Amino acid sequence: MQGFLSRLLATNAPAATLLIRAVVGIVFVGEGVQKFIYPDIVGAGRFAKIPIPNPEATAAFVGVAETVCGLLILFGLLTRIAALPLIIIMLTAIITTKIPILLGTEWLGFSLRKVSYYGVLGFLHESRTDMAMLFSSIFLLIVGAGPWSLDAKLAWKRPINDE
Repeated sequence: MQGFLSRLLATNAPAATLLIRAVVGIVFVGEGVQKFIYPDIVGAGRFAKIPIPNPEATAAFVGVAETVCGLLILFGLLTRIAALPLIIIMLTAIITTKIPILLGTEWLGFSLRKVSYYGVLGFLHESRTDMAMLFSSIFLLIVGAGPWSLDAKLAWKRPINDE
């Protein structure tokens, strides 16, 4: 188990990874908190319009996950684990809200919202933040938190031969 934890915390990512962690963490904490402050716009109300099953519970679950995982990523603590739920959230957002824009019609029961234009360009425009968060989260899953992180501090304190 200690070997697994060491590999999970280990990172040889550059210090500049802090910039990716900052943007991912800030965006997700902000979005998570807003699900509770503005539930009709970005929380349960929005989830009901998509439609996402059990919108109140789902929005609360997603809001907590975005906030907690965003904070973990900001601090660089358990970064790889925290990135996983965020990747799932972004894939779900793209499938449920952006694919209908790409197709220009409802898809698999997910509603099409009104945007300026549909198709590939509409999809690219509307999904730019989703794609940035998705690929940044995948990046953090792959490389870890970088040297300026709690993960790096914890990994450094662990014995080298801990298996």
